[in-house]
Amino acid sequence: MRRRLFLMGVAGAAGCSRARERRLYVYNWSFYIAKETVPRFERETGVEVRYRTFESAEEMLAKVSAGNSGWDIVIPSNAFVAPMREQGLLAPLDHARLPNLGNLEDRFRDPAWDPGLGYSIPYMYGATGILYNRSVRPEPRGWADFWQDRYGRRVTMMDDPSEVFAAALKRAGHSVNSDAAGEIDEAKRDLIAAKPLLRAFISADVRDQVVAGDVLMAQIWAQMGRLAVNERRDLGFAYPAEGFALYCDNVVILRESREPELAHRFLDYLLRPDVSAEIAQAVTTATPNAAARRLLPVEAREDPILYPPPDVAARGEWYRSLPAAGQRLRDRAWTEIKSS
Repeated sequence: MRRRLFLMGVAGAAGCSRARERRLYVYNWSFYIAKETVPRFERETGVEVRYRTFESAEEMLAKVSAGNSGWDIVIPSNAFVAPMREQGLLAPLDHARLPNLGNLEDRFRDPAWDPGLGYSIPYMYGATGILYNRSVRPEPRGWADFWQDRYGRRVTMMDDPSEVFAAALKRAGHSVNSDAAGEIDEAKRDLIAAKPLLRAFISADVRDQVVAGDVLMAQIWAQMGRLAVNERRDLGFAYPAEGFALYCDNVVILRESREPELAHRFLDYLLRPDVSAEIAQAVTTATPNAAARRLLPVEAREDPILYPPPDVAARGEWYRSLPAAGQRLRDRAWTEIKSS
């Protein structure tokens, strides 16, 4: 009996060793996961996760486009899912391996960027709005405020062409996804006209500048806006009256993955309510996971910045991928705006 137990132990140890030799390679945005998310998965599965981060979707695409990147899982924004699928970079998902899929909100189970979730799973989502100092009177309520000369150039817009064009296009009554030459040219002229009123196009550091009082009004992601309002009670956040851009970051499995079964297991793990809720709280963002949201403290799950009420949310518009010709028009216009 003792020998049999010993042999069983040896077999179990060997099995564990083989499991630990398996590795999963995950590539995510910076500061976009909870501290225990990966370590807990490793403890539960006995598999090592090699986790690295990127700063932009373009950086991620440059790594995976060749098809031999070594990554199993990446997290692209919704506008990049369809192009990556069309380029043959994504593996189709096996929903039978994702029993936690039903935890998602209904609207995220059949999104426009990936109907039926054939290739992606919504991870976290957000929107873009206006962070401002409440000393500003009247308080800003729309993108049109960025074209008003009343802030002493203590105003910033994001150093992100998609976001900047979205603001200008919405101000003019157009879609954030417009690829019409006339509308893009109109937005370009308007943004060049606004430049003398701006301190800078800036994204990453703008929250600190508003908190410090150096900037009075800034275009900013809601996640960063919430963090700023948490630091200073005299700051406010507004979703523009003209409408605003929405984005959703999604977890996908690359077609090149050597561990599709393990990759599916990681995706299903991220769909667990406790895991998704922990991530949402850690990074102060909105979760598309309805079961996870119910686990959040009341003040978090009813936060009007991260989860705007229905009448406000109705003004949001999801980003989508642009045709190549439209993207080239925007790229040229952005170059002209930055160099003007």
